[in-house]
Amino acid sequence: MDIELRHIHKHFGSVHANSDINLTFHGGRIIAILGENGAGKSTLMKILSGFQSANSGEIWIDDKRVAYHGPQAAIRHGIGMLQQDPLDVPAFTVIENFVYGQPGGIGLSRRKAQRQFAEISRRFGFDLDPDMLIAQLSIGQRQQLEIVRLLTLGVKALILDEPTTGISAEQKTILFDALRELARRDGMIVLLVSHKLEDVIALCDEVAVLRAGRLVGTLPMPATTGQLVKLMFGQELGSQTREPVDLERAQEVLVLERVQLRSKRVTVDNFALRVRAGEVIGLAGLDGSGQEIVMRACTGLLHCYLGRVLLAGQDMTTKSYRQFMREGVVFGAAGRLEEGLIAGLTLTEHVALATEDGTLVNWPRARQHTEQQIKIYDVRGRPDNRIDQLSGGNQQRMLMALMPSQPRLMVLEHPTRGLDVDSARWIWQQLLVRRANGTAILFSSPDLDELMIYSDRILVFYAGRVFEIADAHNTTVDELGRLIGGRFDRQEQAV
Repeated sequence: MDIELRHIHKHFGSVHANSDINLTFHGGRIIAILGENGAGKSTLMKILSGFQSANSGEIWIDDKRVAYHGPQAAIRHGIGMLQQDPLDVPAFTVIENFVYGQPGGIGLSRRKAQRQFAEISRRFGFDLDPDMLIAQLSIGQRQQLEIVRLLTLGVKALILDEPTTGISAEQKTILFDALRELARRDGMIVLLVSHKLEDVIALCDEVAVLRAGRLVGTLPMPATTGQLVKLMFGQELGSQTREPVDLERAQEVLVLERVQLRSKRVTVDNFALRVRAGEVIGLAGLDGSGQEIVMRACTGLLHCYLGRVLLAGQDMTTKSYRQFMREGVVFGAAGRLEEGLIAGLTLTEHVALATEDGTLVNWPRARQHTEQQIKIYDVRGRPDNRIDQLSGGNQQRMLMALMPSQPRLMVLEHPTRGLDVDSARWIWQQLLVRRANGTAILFSSPDLDELMIYSDRILVFYAGRVFEIADAHNTTVDELGRLIGGRFDRQEQAV
């Protein structure tokens, strides 16, 4: 299968998201689509996969011009896309989402569906319970489910938008091996939209780079990180570090006293934690290892069965998230459009919800505030844009703009999920300013380098057990990966 894009143009109002894009993709190849947030990568892939229509331009498949509208029509032409935020039905189970949209629909034999699901899941090494509700899955698990579903539908061109977010190193290895097999053995086209340049270098045969909606170049692999960054941004980016902070005299912000927390997948028992003002603590571990429920217990979103949660000496054990917020605690969820933002609302409406008190909204004031935040946080959007019209990176910037300027405690799940190198650095610049002024930060990340660069100490979760790396600067990727995989020695200290 070969695909050719000819003179693709896409406008969103005055924004020229794709400008005269010409690209050819050959079967048996793995191609990365690179560019900074808002460069037009996801828009181009949504056009190819039928989620959006181009204003002008043509799509050719195997030397024949095709025209289709909607993702189901694209799938019938052999093109399927895994979105960065998977499109699923939270109230359905895994197996129900798996059969949803397939020929036969809900009338499909459950036994046949389970067999198909199990076969492809085993091939990729995914551990998914077919009877679990989607609402109980992590972002990474939802992505895994969508990959299985698309392959079952028989796609010959597989588009993946940030597929390695939220999955373990072992799962990534299995996934990459499978993608190589699909390309080499089955002749599939694999298009990878990713900001993880190490993934691109490890997996891809070539790259195509967009900047401000235009194709600025293609490059055969292998290439260095520096070459890719220069093509993406027009210049190389220097390394980023953080200044050390003296925590000896800092006041305690958060204390967890021998708490017990439970979810359907894991129990964290007898867990204790003390967090000081200005301290950055990274939480590492495979999805479902316990870090998610600890973070929610720190914000009032989950109550502990035993133990106490203290905030600046105040007992908050049974308090709600709203009460935690009043005390200066903010939470940033990994699922931006599921928990952090509201699809369908404009940027101004989000700002009004976050800042306006009472039942009457001063809309001129809210719009003025929105314009200020857009400028401060360099959001590529307008006050009247819907939040779901923004790129993932600009959604993340807007989420940051909605947070208080100097909270007492920030609890952040994957704060740089789906962000390009420069945007991720920018997010951390904002966080480190808050840290320097006394804000404590708890954050989780699947990026081991991010954990080691920005954390003062790291808590590693494995099957409900927690191990502390007291000095993040004195650890290595190998040591951290070993702990995340549950390979630890008896003498290592559990929290």
